[in-house]
Amino acid sequence: MAKKQDVKKIVLAYSGGLDTSIILKWLKNEYDAEIVTFSADLGQGDELEPVREKALKTGASSVYIDDLKEEFVRDFVYPMFRANAIYEGHYLLGTSIARPLIAKRQMEIARIEGCDAVSHGATGKGNDQVRFELAYYHFDPSITVIAPWRDWKLNSRKALIAYAKKNDIPIPITKKRPWSSDRNLLHISFEGGILEDTWAEAPEEMYVLTCKPEKAPNKAQYVEIEFEQGNAVAVDGVRMTPAQLLAHLNTIGGLHGVGRVDLLENRSVGMKSRGVYETPGGTILREAHSAVEQITMDREVMRIRDSLIPEYARQVYAGYWFSPEREMLQTLIDESQKTVNGVARVKLYKGYCRTVGRKSETNSLFNLDFATFEKDKVYNQADAEGFIKINSLRLRIRSLMQGKK
Repeated sequence: MAKKQDVKKIVLAYSGGLDTSIILKWLKNEYDAEIVTFSADLGQGDELEPVREKALKTGASSVYIDDLKEEFVRDFVYPMFRANAIYEGHYLLGTSIARPLIAKRQMEIARIEGCDAVSHGATGKGNDQVRFELAYYHFDPSITVIAPWRDWKLNSRKALIAYAKKNDIPIPITKKRPWSSDRNLLHISFEGGILEDTWAEAPEEMYVLTCKPEKAPNKAQYVEIEFEQGNAVAVDGVRMTPAQLLAHLNTIGGLHGVGRVDLLENRSVGMKSRGVYETPGGTILREAHSAVEQITMDREVMRIRDSLIPEYARQVYAGYWFSPEREMLQTLIDESQKTVNGVARVKLYKGYCRTVGRKSETNSLFNLDFATFEKDKVYNQADAEGFIKINSLRLRIRSLMQGKK
């Protein structure tokens, strides 16, 4: 814990939920400091509407609510999707990629307000504490970080509610939802509560962005997505900003039940944790991006880039967005994307999203004269014999040597 007498002003990453509302009051009580709250609008819908009033009532001296949706998709989601990043084969990193942007803006506010410290509501068991704090130290190596979940004795939901009642902190009265969630334009995640039973299926009432695949329309929908240098720029011929495009794909994908994932993942701190995710727009975007790469990207460039996906995804998941190794990989990946210009046609039907067509007017590497199964004049099939013999030489030598033994 930071020395309380040295902290006069704190900027808190604030969602307005139970945890951060209690943290706001706890910081005031424990540090007797001025508290500035910051909430990032990353596309979480109407969740931010009551935040300003609630923060001020709970003791904040000033409140920042910043619309970061375009920056989020343009500068964080799109670079990650140019890498086709996916964690442990399933997770499209919706929560992971939001944290460095939140921390970046929080540190900017700390400078503007002259704050001595920053604080967040991440627990001591989770990944977010690492993601936030690695970013904080990137921007200011000497910043004081206050992580209440690692300091206080409020170690249960019951204790939090009792503290809230004692300090007149308003607790939202809603239908009980025995899980926690986090939402932005890329996805919504669920964890904890009833999801801790790894055998139990997630209840249908939990899902927010997607309809039940069995109840999705009986007619498939085709969507065409255009890419320029690896970035999606248009849907069905209509150009959009990055945030507009992802929001549009979320609506379409959600209608068809696309993008549900139930994953038992490995957290950075070492434990396994179950996460259920809805990523409708991101699922469509990744499928379409891969399709355009298939027709525009050189085979060996793709092989090398694909070998780096697990490492890139691990860096994002573990909080190393502002690291030299992630920046190095990004430079290589962005070089590979210069030719990824074209259009993918995907089919959405009852939870499935698959490519049914791709084309590129400027960078296609598909040549029908070579690839056709019909008669051609450009490829001598007899040449394949030498190719096979050369490539099999090491295998033949190995077998011959083993035979001698």
